[in-house]
Amino acid sequence: MGKYFGTDGFRGEANKDLNVEHAFKIGRYLGWYYGREHKAKVVIGKDTRRSSYMFESALCAGLTASGADAYLLHVTSTPSVSFIARADDFDCGIMISASHNPYHDNGIKLLNAEGEKMEESVLDGIEAYLDGGEELPYALRDGIGRTVDYAAGRNRYIGYLISLATRSYKGRKIGLDCANGSTWMMAKSIFDALGADTYMISNKPDGLNINVDCGSTHIERLQKHVLENRLDVGFAFDGDADRCLAVDEKGNVINGDHILYVCAKYMQERGTFGNSKVVTTIMSNMGLYKALDALGIGYEKTAVGDKYVAENMRRFGHLIGGEQSGHIIFGRLANTGDGLLTAIKVMEVICETKMPLSELAAGMTMYPQKLKNVVVTDKDETLECEAVKAMVAQVEDELGDEGRVVLRKSGTEPVLRVMVEAGSHELCEEKLEKIIAAMKAAGKLIKVK
Repeated sequence: MGKYFGTDGFRGEANKDLNVEHAFKIGRYLGWYYGREHKAKVVIGKDTRRSSYMFESALCAGLTASGADAYLLHVTSTPSVSFIARADDFDCGIMISASHNPYHDNGIKLLNAEGEKMEESVLDGIEAYLDGGEELPYALRDGIGRTVDYAAGRNRYIGYLISLATRSYKGRKIGLDCANGSTWMMAKSIFDALGADTYMISNKPDGLNINVDCGSTHIERLQKHVLENRLDVGFAFDGDADRCLAVDEKGNVINGDHILYVCAKYMQERGTFGNSKVVTTIMSNMGLYKALDALGIGYEKTAVGDKYVAENMRRFGHLIGGEQSGHIIFGRLANTGDGLLTAIKVMEVICETKMPLSELAAGMTMYPQKLKNVVVTDKDETLECEAVKAMVAQVEDELGDEGRVVLRKSGTEPVLRVMVEAGSHELCEEKLEKIIAAMKAAGKLIKVK
């Protein structure tokens, strides 16, 4: 993780941690970097935050000042930027979004020409320039770049998703929670085109209400919506639609681990999974691993972050991977997590098997998990503290095969994330408190968030 760019871009409070000068300079660097040998083309998308329009203007100013052409998808999703960057031969893509964060935060996510997370070498160059690196030349005369309306690119992405559906959704009652974010228009267009009876919520963005008590981080609203309207299934997206959670017809939450299980099992039964494995992170639930073991399906465990899941999938050719939070990647169809694509693939399983989602997910039992964010004096020193390591080992020994402990550094915040998984919520809490107490006794604890 760099000074500015974390595991998911440059993110922070708008005009405090991330300001328009940062955006302008990022545009300047990218326009210069990709325009050294040809006229650079960069595609830009944004979510519905009020500040996204401001950052879009600043990025365009920087890009065109360096001679690049900026193509605007307008309000769209992160995976659509990834798709268009790859499909339409752009030098790179930029998404303006802070994902599931509140409206006052924003972020700049950079994607390479393949629609994948930007290479570290390019990010290092941007960071050096932001910190006062060598001045870059301005484009002159006809070398100055253009800003181009490219809503057609977003429409092409929508058409691509529609083409992936295997059956009509006619007669299906489907709830869609758009988090007042990127999918507020796209989701209904797609599901209406596929014949569904769509029941929309959180699809009236005002620039300030993105993710407010809605979307994949507040799934309880969709649960209520599904039950009150007797829907067949519901899907909730986050602010930039790179993640998706579902709610079954009984109102139960179907998280990313459930979705990995349901889709991998379906592919295995259809004979399309081959020797592939399910790529997870270390934070996936133990219940997923036990369910996959029962099916004879292998799995990989990566560091936390869809970036690491995607890298593993590309390296070994695996077909599906993701995170419990709903970042799901379908390897042959996309290079990043895609909430709308995930919903379409779950609908494929429902339609082809003619089974409700509650039955499809019934083969996996979630183990209780408890996670706390702990602010410490120094993250690395705390992880290497002998007293803390000894307590973690003791707790792991006490849990045996029916639980586990995960300690990791946050990629986006100055905290340690401490997670305990066990047979009951009470046991999780008990073991978690023992580890935090060891941090306090060692003089490492500042506070528990």
